[in-house]
Amino acid sequence: MLIPLRPGELQRLIPAVATGNQFRVSLGNPREVLQRLMIAAIGGVITLLISQSQMSSRWGPFWLVAGVVFLLYVLWGPILQAGQRNATLRRYPAAALFEGEVADVITRERVENRHEQADSRGRLELVENRRTWMLLELEDEEGYLGRVAFPMEKKHQSIRRGSLIRCLVLSERKDFSKIGALSDAWLPGLRMWVGEYPFLLRPAFEELCQRRLTSRR
Repeated sequence: MLIPLRPGELQRLIPAVATGNQFRVSLGNPREVLQRLMIAAIGGVITLLISQSQMSSRWGPFWLVAGVVFLLYVLWGPILQAGQRNATLRRYPAAALFEGEVADVITRERVENRHEQADSRGRLELVENRRTWMLLELEDEEGYLGRVAFPMEKKHQSIRRGSLIRCLVLSERKDFSKIGALSDAWLPGLRMWVGEYPFLLRPAFEELCQRRLTSRR
């Protein structure tokens, strides 16, 4: 079942500015955090040193501000990234609330990253870091809708075929004849959220589901 959103509801459900939960996800793994710290430290130190040598010129304040911006990159980098991800869904002209069920549950191994390391004989070998992902196929009375994929955790083992599931459906077309994207999803029977990235303001989405779906019944 698809229930089109009213004007302004999509923007209230997916914020333009990153939430705390979105910031934590966008911060990334320890390796990505370390990369940001290195960029912030190197860029900040270099620009601050330049600003010290240029304090007597009109460019001194500019380099000082640039140095501070670099030093804060570890904070504003994830915020900017989250805002960009939110914008990918906020741009769609048509959005609808979906209620259906899990048609199938699939698990797959995905390669997270590859790197070379020396073995006991000193020879380089390729090492792959893999992670198990869960893929949920969604459908309703009209048929197949799409797929939600996310890194699998122990709590996700309770998800079964037929589980009730709700999410947002985004499309370029008002009739939703072609689906552009799906948001993260809510399984009310399990009180569980799933998805690779937390697009939705979750309490607001749960409240919307209760209000709009109850009025339909």
